[in-house]
Amino acid sequence: MRLTFLMILAICFLSSCQDQGSSTTTATTTTTKETPKMKYTLTPFTPSPEFTDAKMEKVDYKNGKFTFTLAEGTSYELGAQTSDAPQKNCANSAKGQHIHAIIDTKPYAARYTAEFDDLKLEDGDHKMLAFLSRSYHESIKTKNAHQVLNLKVANNSIAEATPITEPMVWYSRPKGTYKGKANTAKVMLDFYLVNTDLDNGNVVKADINGEIHTIAKWQPSYIEGLPMGKNKITLSLLDKSGQLIKTPQNPISREFTLEVDPTE
Repeated sequence: MRLTFLMILAICFLSSCQDQGSSTTTATTTTTKETPKMKYTLTPFTPSPEFTDAKMEKVDYKNGKFTFTLAEGTSYELGAQTSDAPQKNCANSAKGQHIHAIIDTKPYAARYTAEFDDLKLEDGDHKMLAFLSRSYHESIKTKNAHQVLNLKVANNSIAEATPITEPMVWYSRPKGTYKGKANTAKVMLDFYLVNTDLDNGNVVKADINGEIHTIAKWQPSYIEGLPMGKNKITLSLLDKSGQLIKTPQNPISREFTLEVDPTE
């Protein structure tokens, strides 16, 4: 009887050890899912000349011609090269500093004087953002360096203009075609915010060829790792809960192209 009791105890002990060993094995084989490696990297721009005194005072559109009134006597000059352009290592305009004018969801038009006589608006309602840009297309992000308006156009002239009051994200760069190593290795991502600055918890979601990046600070970035050929970026303005804000032109998408320079 005593022998039987001891055998039962031994069996129970061995079973307990096996259970513990099995539990340990399960614990050690559990692994944490790794974050997928990103194809593209976003690196914040180095600080640029600020032009804090730059000011776009007024926009007019009359008889099919835009006229932008800029404050005089400021440090910002249309047509000048921005002083740090050689150090930026990204696409730079040989024509210098300029105005970006965006009408509705169309890509911006860049002009190097205060008058646009070749940017035509159809009669009807439009949304317009115009801002001052450095020579390498980085926007000046101050309240005085832009105008953002709801326009009612009739007979090729502004019949009514009212400020846009909703928070919005406007797509600026990349745009068009980039050619050669100097212009394609680092491509600037730049957008313009109105009535929000991301300090309140809003963020911009950048979908780059299907890869998602979240941007929580309003600043331009270098994109590296983009492939040659067509690329697509979609920008969405999200609230602090990650939900799409119901606001005009949100989200907004653009396609652009990178090309090899055969002479390099």
